[in-house]
Order: sequence, then C-alpha cells, then structure tokens
Amino acid sequence: MLSHKPTVGAGLGYGSDMASINKVIIIGNLGADPELRYAGDRAVCNLSVATTDAWKDKASGEKKEKTEWHRVAVWGATAENCAKYLQKGRSVYVEGRLETRSYEKDGVRRYSTDIIADRVQFLGGGKGEPRKPVDEADSAFPPGDDESL
Repeated sequence: MLSHKPTVGAGLGYGSDMASINKVIIIGNLGADPELRYAGDRAVCNLSVATTDAWKDKASGEKKEKTEWHRVAVWGATAENCAKYLQKGRSVYVEGRLETRSYEKDGVRRYSTDIIADRVQFLGGGKGEPRKPVDEADSAFPPGDDESL
C-alpha cells in the first residue's frame, strides 16, 4: 500500500508541485488602430482586440452576443510590424501569456490583466499595405495578405 498519494506532474521534472501553463490564444478584430511607443530603445505596440461569442437563447430563440475586449502588448520588431500593417477592423491571431499588473488611479488600487503576445498573425481584412507611408528599407516583411510574425 502506498504511504503517500502520487503527485500530478511527478516524473516530469517538477518535483511535487503541479506543473502550470500560462498560454492564451485568441482570434479577433482590432477595435482601434495599433498604438506604437518605445520603452527605451525597444518598440511596444498596444492592441485592443475584440472576441465575440454568439448563441441562440433557448427560452426566447433570439440570437445573443457577448463581446470581450482584450489588451494585447506586442514587443520588438513584431510591434513595429503590427503598427505598420494593422488597422482598426483587421482580424488577428494572437498567441501569448496573461500578465496582471496593478496601478493606482485617483487613490484607488486597480488591476489590469493583459496578453503579452509571443506571436501575432495578420488574418484577412487588410490589403497587406502599410497603413501609413514607410521607407521600404524599414519593412521586415513584404506586403502580403497574411503576414505571420
């Protein structure tokens, strides 16, 4: 008879603690044009992405929808390409992790959970052209319909 209970994750190099995963994948539409800024010499682009669930109400039979808004932070060269090629309404695939931060506003502690993107793929809805004039030498990816960053 065992003197202890087997642990989830045992034998996986995690000791007796349970393994954890912080992974987010969303496909949605940009609610605003990307906002590019620089933290020191590193580019960061903030995206506002909407995902919508739709269903039919069982009682009334009417169609219902619920939209969730996600704050996404993209860093480095991917951030610059997002700012260059994305615009409001464009569909995107975002893969990353959740990160919660706290801040104080008007004397009240507030919390915000954002997605820190590891990968952004541009989906349909755009012409693949920069949304503002850019120097061709600055472009890391040639214009196309579905750029993968």
